Amino acid sequence: MNKIYNLTLASIIIVYLVVLAGAIVRMTGSGMGCPDWPKCFGYFIPPTERTQLDWIPNFDYNKNQIIIIEDELFFAIDDFRSADSLDIDNWEKYTKHDYSKFNVYHTWIEYINRLIGAIAGISVLILFITSLKYINKKFLLTFLSFLSLVAILFQAWLGKIVVDSNLSANTISIHMIMAIILLFILFSILSIVNKKSNLKDLPRNISVLIILSIIMLSAQIIIGTEVRKFIDIKMELYNYSQKEKWFEEIPSIFYTHRSFSWIIFILNIYIIYMLNKIRLKSIIKYSVNALIFIQIFTGILMYYLNFPFSTQPIHLLLSTIIIGLQFYFLMLYNTKSNEVKI
Repeated sequence: MNKIYNLTLASIIIVYLVVLAGAIVRMTGSGMGCPDWPKCFGYFIPPTERTQLDWIPNFDYNKNQIIIIEDELFFAIDDFRSADSLDIDNWEKYTKHDYSKFNVYHTWIEYINRLIGAIAGISVLILFITSLKYINKKFLLTFLSFLSLVAILFQAWLGKIVVDSNLSANTISIHMIMAIILLFILFSILSIVNKKSNLKDLPRNISVLIILSIIMLSAQIIIGTEVRKFIDIKMELYNYSQKEKWFEEIPSIFYTHRSFSWIIFILNIYIIYMLNKIRLKSIIKYSVNALIFIQIFTGILMYYLNFPFSTQPIHLLLSTIIIGLQFYFLMLYNTKSNEVKI
């Protein structure tokens, strides 16, 4: 079971890296750095110069390879070698969206994000294959490993939808929710593998409070994406040299997001108080509140210092780590649920 534990832990860490990379992609506006999926401009390794996307005479083009003609994307219908002049019959206009800009930094930031996502997929696939060994003794373990594989494949498909929709805010939110669900599945596996017979069950009232905290944190992330939609619009209107204008005419949902953070923080202080009353010792209970406080602090930095670089990715990463830890804690200290066999 040590191998399952290590593979699950590795998968969780890589998924968190995907979350961080995705947040960096959004912060830098690199989401359309690769306008197609799963390749990038039709390449397995994306271009590094704009000239690579110009039509070239006497050149071997591969199917779906992309060029830019008069600010429009065209992809090769099939493999062919170009002649001395452009034959448009070999090309078809890319119609899934109308974004046709090339920025080498945006392209490679998005490409690295996809590479980390692919590594996460491979890690989860290896986890599932390894779990087949325990299909008779621990069917729940194998079943959850299979679910994690299905979840990450669905997440990859959602990534395609996000690109095809030219970064629709709603698809980005669904993409984020799916990442949280994937983490829940992986943490469930980790709790099963790491289960110890001497762990006590949480009282029902404390379990309910933790579930409430998880729900509130999830809602907080969704509210945060709505706030981010507003910031994205402002980013299009004003460049980085005018960041102070990003917070002009802030919608009321921002204040809801800010106040909600303190409610969650107070709730988790109360949870610690309740856990101390039953003398349950765990580093997780203190880590969660420490991370919530740091998360609030990053939110303060974003508001008062006009989004310093890296604060937004850290802010989102902390949210998902907190949710994951709370869910893991809930599963770990509900030992009866871990003994269920399907």
